[in-house]
Amino acid sequence: MGTDLLDKLKILAESAKYDVSCSSGGVRRRGEQGAVGSARPWGVCHSFTEDGRCVSLLKIMLTNYCMYDCAYCINRRSNDRPRTMLSPAELVSLTMEFYRRNYIEGLFLSSGVMRSPDYTMERMVRVVKELRTVHRFGGYIHMKSIPGASRELVMEAGRYADRLSVNVEIPGEANLRFLAPDKSHASIYAPMSFIHQGVIAGAEERRLFRNAPRFAPAGQSTQMIVGATDERDSEILSLSARLYHVKGMRRVYYSGFVPVNSYDKRLPAVGSAPLVRENRLYQADWLMRFYGFTAGEIADEAHPDLDLEIDPKLAWALRHPEVFPVDVNRADYGLVLRVPGIGVKSARMIVTARRQGRITADVLRRMGVVMKKAQYFVTCGGLPVGGCVADLTPERVRRALLPQRGRRTADGQLSLLFPE
Repeated sequence: MGTDLLDKLKILAESAKYDVSCSSGGVRRRGEQGAVGSARPWGVCHSFTEDGRCVSLLKIMLTNYCMYDCAYCINRRSNDRPRTMLSPAELVSLTMEFYRRNYIEGLFLSSGVMRSPDYTMERMVRVVKELRTVHRFGGYIHMKSIPGASRELVMEAGRYADRLSVNVEIPGEANLRFLAPDKSHASIYAPMSFIHQGVIAGAEERRLFRNAPRFAPAGQSTQMIVGATDERDSEILSLSARLYHVKGMRRVYYSGFVPVNSYDKRLPAVGSAPLVRENRLYQADWLMRFYGFTAGEIADEAHPDLDLEIDPKLAWALRHPEVFPVDVNRADYGLVLRVPGIGVKSARMIVTARRQGRITADVLRRMGVVMKKAQYFVTCGGLPVGGCVADLTPERVRRALLPQRGRRTADGQLSLLFPE
């Protein structure tokens, strides 16, 4: 690799690091004779799979030149930073060489906006098309769709990429206009709709014709910046719910605001990203996707922001003591799933196992139920009478489940303060 190309790689890989919506999943493509590589339905960028494998994507931008001046973006037009670009041929060559050396398992391709959205999108499509058709690359490809790009280019990209994504960035329209005057939610939602329509049409074609080409088989994702503006968690979760149901979104990613442009007075002065809030939003998102919760149940007008001290499932349970205790030997699957400490796998095991005999506290422990939480919300053999949330009050249960705190005794020694 030449020195010039290595310098470009360093600059463009550094510029791409703030995009967290970088995942690989939902695609299984076996290696074919005469083709290069394959794809598996697991793995994320720079992470580990359940079987201990470390998988990675080449996460890079086509260019960090950008015609937009978004306040929160490190690559904004007004920033004085090294700029460069790769030609489509250079990026294709890099991807193939890295893949052959087993450095990567796929490509995550993003870009700043040069000249116009369509000009940039056309060059990105050229990269993924050449990888698939010329080099017969079978690895995973996640490609960002440029807001404002034409329908034709988005549909062409979906024929070659496994996943497409368009970032919402700022949840509120007014705040997006304030921080990114060149963008609008209309320009972001339009390509989302194109992708959603392409996925639906592609699935219908495959029902009729078994060998019909797949359109973006891993679906689409998006990303929101959390903490740069004043949106409440209830607004963010409501938007996520709409994207899941209306746009067919596969994943919504939440990125804690990182103050890369601290000189811009439109941005809040924060010392670090609000990682706890980011984590709570991911937990709430999980509840909507797999536990049957609605956005309004998790965060409503009375509680517009998530509790940072406890997870959102426990917070909901403490706000609704009238629902508990749940009899794990009688309650339906949906209600069992709402018990803090019981996950999807444990709930299924409970519903299956109770057909053979009664479930006790010891059985729940063996199933992997977190009894430290669940004991206050269930009733079954082996648990003390009067120990549920309805008897002890939500406030007392909350204190019992909060992390232990330390305090100094009279002699200056640190003592653990256990809940009552």
